[in-house]
Amino acid sequence: MCGRYLVDDEVYADMWMLLNSLRSDPGAVSSATQGATQSVVSGTVPGMAPGTASGVVPGAVPGLTPGAASGTASYLAKGEVFPSNIAPVFTKSGAEAVKWGFPHWKNASVIINARAETALEKNMFKKPLLERRCVIPSSGFYEWSRAGSGKKKDKFLLRHPGERVLYMAGMINTFRDATGSTYSAFVILTTAANESVAAIHDRMPVILAPDERDRWLSDDDFMEHALHRPGPELESELST
Repeated sequence: MCGRYLVDDEVYADMWMLLNSLRSDPGAVSSATQGATQSVVSGTVPGMAPGTASGVVPGAVPGLTPGAASGTASYLAKGEVFPSNIAPVFTKSGAEAVKWGFPHWKNASVIINARAETALEKNMFKKPLLERRCVIPSSGFYEWSRAGSGKKKDKFLLRHPGERVLYMAGMINTFRDATGSTYSAFVILTTAANESVAAIHDRMPVILAPDERDRWLSDDDFMEHALHRPGPELESELST
């Protein structure tokens, strides 16, 4: 599974600036996914003071008001992204700030992953997978592996070698919270781990190459192919 992932300073700055530009200039939507991974060379990004690398408060998401997304703070997650955080995703419309996790039907938890092998067979996932796919940009994702027979688990960060951004395949649906307000949420699709990941965990996200983002969003045949192919080779490093 993918229970947490990383959005580093560079990816955060890119996505915040893109979200801001789309809110202020709707005409920028058509080219949103083309220029989103270019480095930000100017502009002030909330939560990123000059020389600050980590541990800062994320900036407010343009266009969201406090209390949006079912009571979750209306801030774009930065650093280690947790379930129920607001995070950036790519959609057919460009970029959106969306809550991570579908509400669970039995309790107050959220469902953060969907198995690629069976998603099209599940009522919760079939329609959003066919109609509202998304791409989740990250700097990598975290998994935990229990070393030997001990109880302590080692935390690993897995990245896509040679790529600044690791793109994960997902889907979005719209829900209504306890107050009657609607909000959007996404889940990340997972598949069987390949050899580069299997020693750490038996699952990994469905990962897309940079030039596959638009195909994932709009091409149903490619979607079927991506759900059932092996994932790319990844590199891992111990994390704190």
